[in-house]
Amino acid sequence: MSSGKLIVLTGPSGVGKGTLVRSLLARHNNLYLSISATTRSPRLGEIEGQDYYFVSRPQFEDMIAQSAFLEWANYAGNYYGTPRDKVEEKIKQGIIVLLEIEIVGARAIKQTFPDALRIFILPPSLEELEHRLRGRGTDSEEAMTRRLERAKEELTASKEFDHTIINDDLETALKKLEQYIIYHS
Repeated sequence: MSSGKLIVLTGPSGVGKGTLVRSLLARHNNLYLSISATTRSPRLGEIEGQDYYFVSRPQFEDMIAQSAFLEWANYAGNYYGTPRDKVEEKIKQGIIVLLEIEIVGARAIKQTFPDALRIFILPPSLEELEHRLRGRGTDSEEAMTRRLERAKEELTASKEFDHTIINDDLETALKKLEQYIIYHS
């Protein structure tokens, strides 16, 4: 059986990774989206086991101790991690696995899976990124300031990745993703 492929999508919070991933999954039913675990509270409309596995901090820390994650990180005061077992199982089945994760995790995956294709999603501008984040209406002003400062730092990491895509126009960005993921995997 052929080997699957691991695709890592990353970029600053609010850049549109989730929208791109949902669009890819709607167009290509042969992709598997890895579901991350997190200690943050669910946002309105998020579903346990579909959007994230929502776990307590002690549960997450136990999972770290058991090496149950491919990668994990603390981001904006909460833990996020990629459960190892499902990802490895799907890759062994020859399936393309998408990981939508933050930058620290994407860097860690380079060590875990050096053959992973790593793609960095860029905003059209910092102003547009701030507009998108504020449009969510989910963060306090303090959290918003932290996210924007972190985004500025994260944008400098884009050159570490195999490809970069500017998410200015959804359809254009989606076509570029398909070229990298579907047609060259």
